Formats: sequence, C-alpha cells, structure tokens
Amino acid sequence: MGGGIVQVCAQAGYRVVVYDVQDAFLQRAMDSLRSTFGMLVGKGKLTAADSEATLERIVASTDLADLAPCQFVIEAAPESIELKRDLFGKLDALCDPATIFASNTSSLSITAIGAATSRPEQVVGMHFFNPAPLLKLVEVVAGQYTSAATIEATVALARKLGKTPVRVKDTPGFIVNRVARPFYGESLRLLGEQTADVATLDRIIEQEGGFRMGPFRLMDLIGIDINFAVTQSVFASYFGEARYRPHPIQQRMVEAGTVGRKTGRGFYDYREEDK
Repeated sequence: MGGGIVQVCAQAGYRVVVYDVQDAFLQRAMDSLRSTFGMLVGKGKLTAADSEATLERIVASTDLADLAPCQFVIEAAPESIELKRDLFGKLDALCDPATIFASNTSSLSITAIGAATSRPEQVVGMHFFNPAPLLKLVEVVAGQYTSAATIEATVALARKLGKTPVRVKDTPGFIVNRVARPFYGESLRLLGEQTADVATLDRIIEQEGGFRMGPFRLMDLIGIDINFAVTQSVFASYFGEARYRPHPIQQRMVEAGTVGRKTGRGFYDYREEDK
C-alpha cells in the first residue's frame, strides 16, 4: 500500500520522500516501483522519459528526520494504534508546524492518533484502497479536532492525485471497512462450517454476486494479517458486537505466517504462480 501511494504521488508530479525502518524494505519498494514503471512503459502507458523523471522525484530514506521538509505526510504503517501514535509523535517534533499528518489507517481512530501530537487539528485520515494506483476511492476522515482547512487541503490533494475523495466521520471502520466486515465474516463462517471450500465460495460470489474478487482472493491481496487486525479493531470498537466478531481461521493463518500473496501462501498458494 505504501509503495502504491508513493507511485500515485510521484506520478502526479510531487517530490516524495519515502521512509521505512530498514534499507531492505526500501530497496524492495524501489525495485517494485521500477518494475511497475517498466511494465507501464512496455504497455505504452508511460514514456521512458516520464518513467525516469517520476523515479527521480522519489527519495528513499531510513532517517525519519528526512521527512522534516515535507508539507504533507501520509503514513501507511501496520494497523497498530501504538505504532502510529509513536510515529506521529516523533514527526510532530520534526516537521514544520504547518505540516499536515494523514494516516492511511483503515479502521483506527483518527482522534486517538491526533492526540499523540500537538496539532490534532492537522491530523486527518486519508485512506486509500488496494491497489492504490488503480482504485479511485479515498476516504478523508475528520477526527474530533481536525480542522475544516485540513479536510479541504486533503480533499484537494486527493483530487490532484486523480482520486475520488469522500468525507467520512471518525467511526470504527469508517464507511468501507464497516460495511465490508460481513463480506469477510460470513464467508469465513461458511468456510468454518464446511458449507463449501474457498474456491467455490469465491466463484459463487464473483459470478453470481458480481464482485471482481471474492472474499478469499481479496484477503490474500490485502494481507490476512491486515484484514484480521481491522476486524479485531472494529469488533473491539463496537464493544463486542457479534456481527463484527473475528474468526479463528484468520487467527490461525496469521499465527502460521500464511497471510496471502506477500508470503506466497494464504487461502491460495502463490509460490508457483508463474506456472
């Protein structure tokens, strides 16, 4: 997701500093971006010159201080409220007082994240959808103290990135992930009850329901660990509301480390995908 957001911003003409905690992660992200741009050039959707110019606008760093000059920071760290609060607390001390902090969280409280800074009025949710370069929707989430000016600036940025922003209240799961919980939860319950296997459930939902991806293919794409974390967050935020209850199948897969495409195995096996 982070790499996709970097791509979208750089292609829109912005200079981007991409931060991660290890050089290996950054190298993998940059290699992925080069591969993506190479594919776009090969398909005639991007010229070689535009590809090179876009890559030159991206600077990779493992030093958080390199984000200090940025006017707008978009965070796409794992779904942990403690991690996000710690990150924004550090950025608060580094960045210009006018800098806006946006979180790509899919379910966590923007109000709680903003409270870790001295500028909660400049903390906003900016939730992209996977894959970020292709999907148009962006949820723009106002925390309790987010200012109208911050919301307007975020909506304007989303439009400059070619996205369709929707204004959202700071409620658990926002719009999409709140509505989507039964899409995953009911499918997992059917699987757990051995009503049908993964491929059959996906096929029925795709062919008869009209979805481009069934729930299990989609969880593999998103990351089962991310999906499980969102479900836990929404379940806890609604004080144990039964319809949002996580399923043990997800928990076991996270414990096993088989969390989808990024690990080569999830509900499907991707290790020999080329074949």
